[in-house]
Amino acid sequence: MAAGDNGDIVARLKATLPSWFSDSTPVLDALLSGWAASWSFVYALLAYVKQQSRLLTATDGWLDMIAGDFFGLGLQRQAYQTDQSYRAAIQANIFRERGTRAGVIKLCQDITGRTPVLMESSRPQDYGAYGQPTGFYGNGRYGTLSTTPYECFVKVYRPLPGTPQYGITDADIYSAIDAVRPHNVTVWVQLL
Repeated sequence: MAAGDNGDIVARLKATLPSWFSDSTPVLDALLSGWAASWSFVYALLAYVKQQSRLLTATDGWLDMIAGDFFGLGLQRQAYQTDQSYRAAIQANIFRERGTRAGVIKLCQDITGRTPVLMESSRPQDYGAYGQPTGFYGNGRYGTLSTTPYECFVKVYRPLPGTPQYGITDADIYSAIDAVRPHNVTVWVQLL
């Protein structure tokens, strides 16, 4: 007898009856079994609702509804994607770093399996400086402060065949980068 099943509910109902009721009466047992069937259904429904209300235990369409609450139409389940795979994608996107250089790099690593090259033209760490060991004088990389502020260039390498990320489309890469970039920054993406 498991908690919440018919037998458990009947036993609980009998335990609340006064002692002058007989332990086994067919009419009383039938009456209590009818009530127990209803309460057993409600008990199972509440257990199911509790399971579906948490990301770690939700299944099927309920998992899709959780993704819809957080991302709208931004994170749809792929055809034939399992609950476990979709749950991992939801978790990764909920806790993803956004609005930073490191967030763009980490996203590209996650979706392509390869590290991108991100350069900001006004950042000396990316382009170096004249007379410094980090200078790139003569190799075609020159930084400038005269370009539009708040822009960067990202070279994203497409996933290699045979990797789990293989099959991701260029549009997926563009939309993913757009989702994590700072809103006032222009990101120029080159796919390689």
